[in-house]
Amino acid sequence: MAVVETERHGQVLVVRMNRPDSLNALNTEMRQMLAETWTEFRSSKELEVAIFTGTGRGFCAGEDMKESLAAKKPGGTRPSLPDPFMDGTLEKPVIAAVNGFAMGGGFMLVERTDLRVAVPEAVFEVSEAKRWLLGGYNHGHLANLPYPVAMEMALGFRFTAERFHQIGFLNRIAPKDELLPTALKMAEHLLTLPPASRVNTVHMMRLMRPEPTDGHKDLAKKLHDHGDKSDLIESRAAFAEKRKPNFKGWLNADDRYRMPGLEKK
Repeated sequence: MAVVETERHGQVLVVRMNRPDSLNALNTEMRQMLAETWTEFRSSKELEVAIFTGTGRGFCAGEDMKESLAAKKPGGTRPSLPDPFMDGTLEKPVIAAVNGFAMGGGFMLVERTDLRVAVPEAVFEVSEAKRWLLGGYNHGHLANLPYPVAMEMALGFRFTAERFHQIGFLNRIAPKDELLPTALKMAEHLLTLPPASRVNTVHMMRLMRPEPTDGHKDLAKKLHDHGDKSDLIESRAAFAEKRKPNFKGWLNADDRYRMPGLEKK
């Protein structure tokens, strides 16, 4: 059974993550197959729009914690080839059809899509605050959300599909049996546009999304090291073992009062 399945609907490619027993968690094999699939889609002369979805109760649960623990490497292993979907070189629109849980890295996959439809039961979470030494500070900013909502996302609170639809993160909500048909209808609309207009508009809209400044990115790198990194493995072990984590916080207790500053450029 392939961990990534594809099917064609004319000029539309459906990409389906297929590890339902693990809520489609991103292990090394899946990351590799996704990179290969998006590379093939990018170079195809026949395919113009993709729909990204999952099998079972989850869209994608993010990092495969068991694999990370076994390798003692938080974050997982990157594929051996560039992934055009993740690195921003995929010039074709992608529609997310979110069939369930979209957590951590799974949320980030949804975030990279251009249009989004989800089932009412879908649950979303930016999990970085739970697994690293810095929460997902940039996600709410990227989505143009108000400060308190962006803060809620960064601190790992969960969001329902209804709430995300209300604040504009999702385009549509559809029942399970209408999820793929709704996404296909959106894809069909895109295919009615002049090809250059579709590609150019998607390119322009993507480049208009806000980005953290270089100063904020530099500060984020420092904050990712500002604490006891053993907590990264502890958070994953506690999750896998279904127990309360025993965090250490800082190597030096006084470090919590010595926060790195933002250097203006």
